[in-house]
Amino acid sequence: MIKVSDTAKTKISQLMTEEGFSVETDFVRVGVKSGGCSGLSYELDFDNKESETDKLFEDNQVKIVVDKKSFLYLVGTTLEYSGGLNGKGFVFNNPNANRTWGCGESFSL
Repeated sequence: MIKVSDTAKTKISQLMTEEGFSVETDFVRVGVKSGGCSGLSYELDFDNKESETDKLFEDNQVKIVVDKKSFLYLVGTTLEYSGGLNGKGFVFNNPNANRTWGCGESFSL
């Protein structure tokens, strides 16, 4: 399961609307790919097509889809949003990550 903080929910709703998606019917696709400073990096996008190997979750009224491979890396992760002058944008608080890079966008297990 992936959790969504209140600040992330607010920003996701805003961005989905701006990009022509609906938080009620569409979803956030979260994934992991090889690369980044620490070996793996996060992917985040909006989507409305689900594949048969995807896992669908809903938290804080946000639907999240994760492919089967990425799910193993993301179990227990909380998606947060940090705004403001020093904000980083979306932040993945992943309890499975042994090491993260300063950018917060890559990690290793």
